[in-house]
Amino acid sequence: MVKQVLIVYYSWSGNTRRVAKVIHEIIGGDIIELEPEVPYPESYTATLERARREIQSGYKPPLKTRIEGIESYNIIFIGSPNWFGTIAPPVSSFLSQYNLSNKTIAPFFTHGGRGMQRMLDDLKKLCPYSKILLPLTIYRGGRDDIRNRVYRWLIEIGVQPNNV
Repeated sequence: MVKQVLIVYYSWSGNTRRVAKVIHEIIGGDIIELEPEVPYPESYTATLERARREIQSGYKPPLKTRIEGIESYNIIFIGSPNWFGTIAPPVSSFLSQYNLSNKTIAPFFTHGGRGMQRMLDDLKKLCPYSKILLPLTIYRGGRDDIRNRVYRWLIEIGVQPNNV
């Protein structure tokens, strides 16, 4: 059976987008960037204020992004920046809107120095019936070795790269 791959991510600054694109270059599949209906401000400070309110209240912003045929995907890569120790609200929205039961989830997270914190635990709560693979954590958007790090992670989690 051919594994259908989907890469879904949210990126405000471009760091998570960079990692998502490297994953896509190596394994192929479909790639979709999540877009909230109301975009986050361009101002870093204003974005932090909004994100803090959303996370504290458990708010999941409506998404512009719609994914058709999600049931056809076997493995879903999910990318998020670390926002206040957890996944970004648009990623929470995605995970709450789609039934990912019996799917294999490969999480990848970017951060500004605080690592993963509770990101994996929060993702597991939103995907209780999914198989969650070992996550990849990348500081900011990665360095020059990002392609090698992603490649090694894919091998470690048992995903065969297409493009070596």
